Amino acid sequence: MEQRAAVFGSRISRRTMLRGAGVALALPWLEAMTPRARAARRSVEELPVRMAALYMPNGVHPGMWTPEGEGRNFKLSPTLEPLADLKDDILVLTNMWNAGSVSGDGHYVKISGWLTCTTITKTLGVDVNCNGISMDQVAAQRLGRLTPLPSLELGVAPVTTGVDRNVGYTRVYGSHISWASPTNPLARELSPRMVFERLFRAGQPHSQSIKRDKLLLDLVLEDARALRQKLGAADRIRLDEYLSGIRSLEDRIERADKPSQTKWKPRAPLSLDQRPEAEPKDYAEHVRLMLDMIALAFQSDTTRIVTFLFGNEVSNQNFSFLDGVKGGFHDISHHQNDPEKLRAYQVINKWHIEQFGYLLRKLRAMKEGDRTVLDQSMILIGGGIRDGDRHDPHNLPLLLGGRGGGRIASGQHLVFEKDYPLANLYVAMLDAFGAPVERFADSTGPARGVLA
Repeated sequence: MEQRAAVFGSRISRRTMLRGAGVALALPWLEAMTPRARAARRSVEELPVRMAALYMPNGVHPGMWTPEGEGRNFKLSPTLEPLADLKDDILVLTNMWNAGSVSGDGHYVKISGWLTCTTITKTLGVDVNCNGISMDQVAAQRLGRLTPLPSLELGVAPVTTGVDRNVGYTRVYGSHISWASPTNPLARELSPRMVFERLFRAGQPHSQSIKRDKLLLDLVLEDARALRQKLGAADRIRLDEYLSGIRSLEDRIERADKPSQTKWKPRAPLSLDQRPEAEPKDYAEHVRLMLDMIALAFQSDTTRIVTFLFGNEVSNQNFSFLDGVKGGFHDISHHQNDPEKLRAYQVINKWHIEQFGYLLRKLRAMKEGDRTVLDQSMILIGGGIRDGDRHDPHNLPLLLGGRGGGRIASGQHLVFEKDYPLANLYVAMLDAFGAPVERFADSTGPARGVLA
């Protein structure tokens, strides 16, 4: 009957469900869901804006990254060539840096301060502190309540532990870009299947799953209380900081238990057929599956904020699956101008950009009214180091994909004056996201030319 109504011109409710095999799935956005009086004048304000930050460790081959030309008349560099069909959907940003990352070691200060634009506290692990809140979590604190998951933190490698004795920093810093508070780096999900299950359950709350979530949370807290009594003072502090992150989970469960208090509805269905394998067979597949999960999260509107690490900083991931690349990534990044290492370095960088392009194309293929999910997104990719051989924090490699709901002036190569604050980019992105701030870290205003 619902199909007939659509055929004969009647409008159908956005709450219409597909029912079969005992499972109810929300329909994606359909033209028939738009009231006739509004169908011809849909505005971009009706559609959500999404934001993701993808981190590349170990820097880039500096001579192969920067495009020729400025503004809209620019030629993509060899590393950025895979984005040729997406040129109108990206911003290339040149000469930005995070002043807070200049002091300290070669890597850890660069990654942990990437989204906070602060200087982390040097420590062996007891008093981890980035001295700020990351840009993504500023957005989540403002607007995360609008979706079942305020934000999603993803990666492919476990947190590295211990101390890097060469520089005197805990390796934990090398595994985090998302900070809910100065002392609370957010844990990352590493399993694509677990990510999917989080999205699936969050988007289809049922009383039984809510009760199960509450029970599991109670068990976790009970175990934490028992464990806390066995720990020393320093570890108790660290455990308390970790448990502070449970508040967002508690909030999600409470909201799911009272659906009448939220107006959220999924914008596209998630089918169990989309569930990935539990264990990807290799690194490349692992990355692709995680990017697929980002796309599903954005398409369904289960969250609007995601961070993803291609690898921890100082990663020595083996890229021998790429032609002509041998050895670990970190070793290759310390190229010392060796032609063979430089060539391999650029091949790895180009592979990262190819994955970025894969995600952008996937989002571009997802229709949302007369727009696409890519039109409604901002996908940042970059790193905290320019040249890995010198640990150079100047002129960071940065690209911004998507149009941010029409707020981002994409299709340009923006060249700023030397050492232009990275924080200015974040001010612009937060503005486009709908969570404007007057100031972020060392910002001087929204980055010139980024906003349309």
